Amino acid sequence: MEKMVIKGGNRLSGRVRVSGAKNAALPALSATLLSDEESVFSGFPPVADIATMGKTLRELGSEVESAGEYIRVKPGDSEKFTAPYRLVKTMRASVLVLGPLLAKRRRAKVSLPGGCAIGARPIDMHLGGFQAMGAEIKIRHGYVEGQVKELRGARIHFHRSTVTGTENVMMAACLAQGETIVENAALEPEVVDLANLLNQMGARISGAGTEQIRIEGVKKMTGARYRIIPDRIEAGTLLIAGAMSGGEVQVEGLVFDHQKVLVKKLLAAGIKVEHEYDWIRVTRTGKAKAIDIETEPFPGFPTDLQAQMMALLSTAEGTGTITENIFENRFMHVSELDRMGANIRVEGKCAVVRGVEHLSGAPVMASDLRASASLILAGLSAEGETEISRIYHLDRGYERLDLKLAQLGADIRRVKE
Repeated sequence: MEKMVIKGGNRLSGRVRVSGAKNAALPALSATLLSDEESVFSGFPPVADIATMGKTLRELGSEVESAGEYIRVKPGDSEKFTAPYRLVKTMRASVLVLGPLLAKRRRAKVSLPGGCAIGARPIDMHLGGFQAMGAEIKIRHGYVEGQVKELRGARIHFHRSTVTGTENVMMAACLAQGETIVENAALEPEVVDLANLLNQMGARISGAGTEQIRIEGVKKMTGARYRIIPDRIEAGTLLIAGAMSGGEVQVEGLVFDHQKVLVKKLLAAGIKVEHEYDWIRVTRTGKAKAIDIETEPFPGFPTDLQAQMMALLSTAEGTGTITENIFENRFMHVSELDRMGANIRVEGKCAVVRGVEHLSGAPVMASDLRASASLILAGLSAEGETEISRIYHLDRGYERLDLKLAQLGADIRRVKE
């Protein structure tokens, strides 16, 4: 096991390029199960979750080869339909193979998902969508088991926004008979990116990025050559790191439209922001100002940047609040930030953050993926040395974030525990 050791106080400066989006890569890999043909992807970050999805596809008979940011997938044995617990337990996104398996192989047996301990993330809306399309679904011995003679189009209304639910049903509907209409669909850029990929594979999808998506089923899907979108969460994390350090950091290779709500909040906090369509530069000269934040589905403020913004507010001038509306347990980093001298009080789904003069380095422990990033950002601005254990959470979703920060001037290194 490794830990991260950070000596705080360095101002970050320079340019850094963002990696491809993990949360776009995972459904893209699942989509390969809809075709018998080979697909080749570029822009994939070599992170642990991608490797886990690759193992899941191999378990389902696919050939998977990776080299840097490139991944080649050739679907194989169509008789395999089981994604086992030993793989799915580590990553919730493995559930995304359910829709493609039901659509293409007419059977699926997928372990109930795991992942970060940030709260309940039930898949009831996924299963309800499959049942509306004619699938018989049972949950037995910790597995979701589904079978169907042929999926048929249906009108499916989600009672709340669900990214993976929208993606799963959208993939299943590609090979269903007739038209499927998904109402209250998720608007996230990753959903739009998946729809673009599926259309390149021969699907007929319209409305992605709006609350109503229409999918006209087709008989056959092809392979694809596709480059996924940049990771908006990694980009946001790097921008917040630059803002916290008091330096000047330019993050390149992003999509500005995906960062608009973060930019608005950084400006409100007194951070100078300059941008073009594919880069953003942040500069902070004085102390950041406290602001209020509420997490919401896209285009609202992303829950995946909540912990990082809490680190920023920990040393801001005044008192701000962060309201977490997506996951009920996503304040697990609060106690660790408090160990570093932060003044944060949790009241239900709201965290009241009173800014302190400075944080102090301390031994802390990461509880989940985004909490890991939050503690790293806190360590970069703290006085003294911070040691962060359980950084394997970080490696699930960031491509060597420590090296990118070191490139900007951070004193950060990995050591064996």
